[in-house]
Amino acid sequence: MDVQVFGTRRCADTRKALRFFSERRVRTHFVDLKERAASKRELRRFSQKFGVAALIDQSSKRFEALGLRQAHYGEARWLELLEEEPLLLETPLVRRDSDLTVGAAEEIW
Repeated sequence: MDVQVFGTRRCADTRKALRFFSERRVRTHFVDLKERAASKRELRRFSQKFGVAALIDQSSKRFEALGLRQAHYGEARWLELLEEEPLLLETPLVRRDSDLTVGAAEEIW
């Protein structure tokens, strides 16, 4: 069974997820968000399960740099921003068939 992991190589939780699956010999497809953004369809899939707020990393440097602390956008605008600025995402985003997780969730993986 393949697992898709969205994240960045510098993110400790993403590295932990990749190591977790590697140790269990699970094939992974890693999507580096610095090189390629997640598709709108993928983001919508995660937001339907967890809500858009759960996908936003409010402690990220990019969140601060864009001055989004005081932003009051609707879900559609947040999804657009997350597609344009993938470094705003809480990582790792892990998809295994229909199972989805946001952040480090070893107990679910």
